[in-house]
Amino acid sequence: MSHPDPQQAPLPSELYDETYFLTACEGYDEFLRSEGEHLSRRLRAAFAFAAVQPGMRVLDLGCGRGEIVRQVARLGAVAIGVDYARAAVQLTQRIMRSEGGRHGIARADAKALPFGDETFDRVLLFDVVEHLHPWELERCLAETRRVLKLGGQVVIHTAPNRWYDAYAYPVVRLVRHLMGQGARYPRNPRALNVAINTEVHVNEQDMLRLRRYLRRAGFSRIKVWLDTPPQQRQEGVVMATLRHIAFNWLPFAWFFQREVFAVGTKGTSSS
Repeated sequence: MSHPDPQQAPLPSELYDETYFLTACEGYDEFLRSEGEHLSRRLRAAFAFAAVQPGMRVLDLGCGRGEIVRQVARLGAVAIGVDYARAAVQLTQRIMRSEGGRHGIARADAKALPFGDETFDRVLLFDVVEHLHPWELERCLAETRRVLKLGGQVVIHTAPNRWYDAYAYPVVRLVRHLMGQGARYPRNPRALNVAINTEVHVNEQDMLRLRRYLRRAGFSRIKVWLDTPPQQRQEGVVMATLRHIAFNWLPFAWFFQREVFAVGTKGTSSS
């Protein structure tokens, strides 16, 4: 089935060159500091939920620089990394060159995975879903479920929380303008910190939307939750109190927390 909207054509893989992975893609700073030995806070948190065990078969779908493939292999699991960007495959091959363990790296389309049914115990989708148009994400999740073993899990991390951009960011931007810091807060929240996100973020998620995608794909025991980077700013008692309320009190936390995590399990068709 072809996608109905020509404006939802897949993003060109050439957008994801080595410069992107080393200057813009989540975790690049930690990757550069440790040469891929250590994970960023976000990736470390997402990877922990995968609970990878020795002997598992794990697919890192959208493997980027390859640090997750490395972590999987070092835990004694079979680590397979795929990405549709040639630069990502080359970066992953580079850091895995001196690694032991069983691993493989290939260039592949997330919508047509080159693996048999029920091959993997885990499929990891870290900072991938926001780069896939809705029709692409539906196919990707269908393929993910197909290649998972019964009882296997997909683990997802994506950012930013769509509700933050839509509802919280305008408030944050107004407050920062009133504080004389407006130049750091562009009108388009996708341009905040990483300008290329205006081009490559085409399908940002919130808790409800991501849960619906997983449910429609046939996953069960779905868990979706939010988190946010630690706030290390020193701005006085009033701002600290407001920030605590925004990030910890419901319903404000649904809108101010910036990261979305999810786990879904492949059950039987009736589960």
